[in-house]
Amino acid sequence: MLTTPTSTDYLESFTAAYDAQRRNAPRMALTTAAERIERIRRIQRWVVAHESDIKQAMYADFRKPSAEVMLGELMALNAEIRHTVSNLKRWMKPQRVPTPLSMIGTTSRIHHEPKGNVLIIAPWNYPFVLSMRPLVSALAAGNVVVIKPSELTPHTAALISGMIAELFPPDEVTVFEGDAAVSTALLDLPFNHIFFTGSPAVGRIVMTAAAKHLASVTLELGGKSPAIVDESADLQQAAGQLVWGKCLNNGQTCIAPDYLLVHASVKASLMDAMKKTLDRMYSPDGQPVAASDSYARIVNRSHFRRIKNLIEDALTKGATITLGGQTNEADNFIEPTFLENVTDDMRIMQDEIFGPVLPVLTYRTLDDALRIVNQREKPLALYIHSRNRQHTQYIIDRTSAGDTVVNDVLLHFGHVELPFGGVNNSGLGKSNGFFSFQEFSNQRGILKRQFGTLKFLYPPYTDRVKKAVDFLVRHF
Repeated sequence: MLTTPTSTDYLESFTAAYDAQRRNAPRMALTTAAERIERIRRIQRWVVAHESDIKQAMYADFRKPSAEVMLGELMALNAEIRHTVSNLKRWMKPQRVPTPLSMIGTTSRIHHEPKGNVLIIAPWNYPFVLSMRPLVSALAAGNVVVIKPSELTPHTAALISGMIAELFPPDEVTVFEGDAAVSTALLDLPFNHIFFTGSPAVGRIVMTAAAKHLASVTLELGGKSPAIVDESADLQQAAGQLVWGKCLNNGQTCIAPDYLLVHASVKASLMDAMKKTLDRMYSPDGQPVAASDSYARIVNRSHFRRIKNLIEDALTKGATITLGGQTNEADNFIEPTFLENVTDDMRIMQDEIFGPVLPVLTYRTLDDALRIVNQREKPLALYIHSRNRQHTQYIIDRTSAGDTVVNDVLLHFGHVELPFGGVNNSGLGKSNGFFSFQEFSNQRGILKRQFGTLKFLYPPYTDRVKKAVDFLVRHF
């Protein structure tokens, strides 16, 4: 684990590690599917053997319940590993493409080659899976990798560092722990690809740094993901899904529902169902939510105060708490909280909340709801709760989002056949399965002439050549 050296020490240490990986990158690029699968299986075996250590690290960091470690971290990782191992040989095979008439005499294919030196900057909210899933894909594509875990979850960062040191030589995969200064120093290096998960604000910094080296980026960011509940929705089902999606990991999920838009005619019924759902999940025996061992905590004091300030700003400007509102700074505890009478001038409707607070707005027509959604940046996720197919399609056709889930929440992250990622402010690039493999690969087009020639088009451009060119342009 790194101490606190000077920026010069950082740069020297990181440059040496980067150079060692760069020298090794050509060898890694030549690894077979079997060799890459063996590396990925090392991760799989280690996770199985150290499951309890992973749970303990995240409980120490922010009291993440063990069931949520399994659901939110390990289930998605295991699915990604199984899918990658099962399909990697096929993904690595050159893909033949059709030959247009103008290219007669040639054959063409697409070859996925590794981008080379890869940097993964992981977040704190799902610190294990959001380090390991991109690592699996980077290794599948044949890259060398540096991982920078978040300093806000130090126990998990130390666990990842020890794990990688045990499984891989440093010229293949290595970990650097530390604060933002470490990330800044790493971003000065000419990586071929950077995979960053975090906020849009920091995503802009990463993209600016990458631009200096013309490095490609995958940015998994966030934003304000809306949940729309229309008058046809199954309210009991929607209530359970929304409460779970909002309170999982104490709301510290980039695809958590960030605000609720519910049709005015069903608002009272939905709110009642959500309150009862909260009691069943976190107070089944009448105990306060703070006593529940199924409820995580805000990651640190700074984030606790940020969320509390969002609530206080909203209350000052006229919002009302209709459920919850209890906090305990000593324990970084914020009770599940519903806010109503919210307006756009409140910071809670401008900033991503990243906590267990849900602003509730009502609408009377779908166009009213869509105006609220579309006046904001494009969200990472959009949730629709409806049994009306026309309503659902109407919303999809008139909005833009990284992904959309109908009559559920969050599940798309773990769907290995769907691309996961944002659009514009909520992210660039896609992950999951083959989409991740593509992110870490250069899709290299290869054309080979088998017979024939185009020398009849070479200069000098006589009338005969010009006629041939004119014919080709008009007919091919």
